[in-house]
Amino acid sequence: MADVKEALVPDIGGNAVPVIEIMVKVGDRVEKDQSLVTLESDKATMEVPAPFAGTIKEVKVKVGDEVNEGSVIALVEADGAAEAKPAAEAPKAEAAAPAPAPAAAPAPAPAKAAASADGTKEVRVPDIGGSAVPVIEIMVKVGDTVAKDQSLLTLESDKATMEIPAPFAGVVKELKVKVGDEVSQDAVIALIEAEGEAAPAAPAAAPAAAPAPAVSEAPKRVEAAAPAPARASTDAGGPRTPPVSFDASVVMPEQVPYASPAVRAFARELGVDVSQVKGTGRGGRIQRDDVAGWVKHALASGARPVEGGAIAVGGGLNLLPWPKVDFSKFGEIEEKPLSRIQKISGANLARNWAMIPHVTQHDEADITELEAFRKKLGEENKDLKVTPLVFQIKAVVAALKKFPQFNASLDVTGEKLTLKKYFHIGIAVDTPDGLVVPVIRDADKKGLLDLAAELGEISKKARDKKLTANDMSGGCFSISSLGGIGGTAFTPIVNAPEVAILGVSKAQMKPVWNGKEFAPRLMLPLSLSYDHRVIDGALAARFAVFLANQLGDIRRLLL
Repeated sequence: MADVKEALVPDIGGNAVPVIEIMVKVGDRVEKDQSLVTLESDKATMEVPAPFAGTIKEVKVKVGDEVNEGSVIALVEADGAAEAKPAAEAPKAEAAAPAPAPAAAPAPAPAKAAASADGTKEVRVPDIGGSAVPVIEIMVKVGDTVAKDQSLLTLESDKATMEIPAPFAGVVKELKVKVGDEVSQDAVIALIEAEGEAAPAAPAAAPAAAPAPAVSEAPKRVEAAAPAPARASTDAGGPRTPPVSFDASVVMPEQVPYASPAVRAFARELGVDVSQVKGTGRGGRIQRDDVAGWVKHALASGARPVEGGAIAVGGGLNLLPWPKVDFSKFGEIEEKPLSRIQKISGANLARNWAMIPHVTQHDEADITELEAFRKKLGEENKDLKVTPLVFQIKAVVAALKKFPQFNASLDVTGEKLTLKKYFHIGIAVDTPDGLVVPVIRDADKKGLLDLAAELGEISKKARDKKLTANDMSGGCFSISSLGGIGGTAFTPIVNAPEVAILGVSKAQMKPVWNGKEFAPRLMLPLSLSYDHRVIDGALAARFAVFLANQLGDIRRLLL
């Protein structure tokens, strides 16, 4: 029978450390080793995993609380009683792997044993839990003077980001690793010419590190490392030294951004390059809200220039600079500025194409009977232009009711879908100044003749440049018809924040097998583009088939 057990903080090196992120809430179902909270010491960011699977009954900490080894993080209703006994021990056994980075920093044993005659010593990786982890940042270069406990490089495991400090003061003579290398315990990461044999000893560390601030190449890092001797008094039972305060943009210029593994994973899911995100947390730390805010801004602004002339589109997609060519060298030219509408629509189309994973489903509708009825309707209403588009609007409304996922919008985080209960249809209208998309509202409540009248009015407003912002907002689904021009198929671009658009090409008379013989039928090509994050291929095919059936039998439009 399931019982409630405590999830405890594992061995984190002796000092209390702050909670910087709560990754679960009451009622959440967690798996064994799923991260519960993120802690941050002076030298490492570490995630504390669940020691067993179960359901969160109570969270005992909040962001900003400081916790020690053995502190209760949460109460978890375990899936089974079999794990009850090791519940308190599991976090120490399984989650302690990332923690040794801060604890091991003061004096890695291999460094002492590898001293050479000229005082150059090897700096080795301390105990990091057994598995090889990648180097994500090199924080020094050859020739730098470093102080004892100054960070040399940053490693990132699945559960923690940790910095490896210098075990003694000196000058970096050689770096043995580069960004991307994977290292394990005892791997040599650098050769440092020690300032003296007494440098590794704790009593001599303070005077040895004192001259370092005068070195122009690394003043900020020496300053950050200065409080290191005070931590010894903490181990002896004295008051805890506050966390070192630093500006990440100064300490780590042009390096891997300051963010936890969880935030990095979140950014990867959204396709965001975290180097472009400004952190608002302590020391410039990038938080989850910073990533979401960056995406929201990118969606609002579309493509934007970044350093070096590249273009950042949406989630950090860096494109090559636009080619600059002097076309006059090849012949006579004429320059013509784009219209305001072309500039606006061009930016929107570029954003939509770059950020929405498009797929286009093609189909055909037999509109032989529909076309005959349309012509008859036009003859009876000579003062009204009844176009094929009014039938397409009615068919689309019926399809949206049948498949509500098409009448939706995805939010900027990509995690929530808004389903709409109204049916406003956008109609792409070609004008001399460019493409505009006015919206016909509540198309489900209007008959064919009402739609024909409104379509005529709104098209005239578009050509006369009298459309307002309200005329072009609130659309659920768009139709782009090239039937009056030609073509057999095309790929229309989804009009964000909608999730689908219908492209209509020119109808053609084709021989169609009716079961006994080939008969001439008027076939209308349909091109349905959709956002593959929201709609899968099977659903799109069903939507297109349903739409074709609606247009193939006009009686269905009355249902």
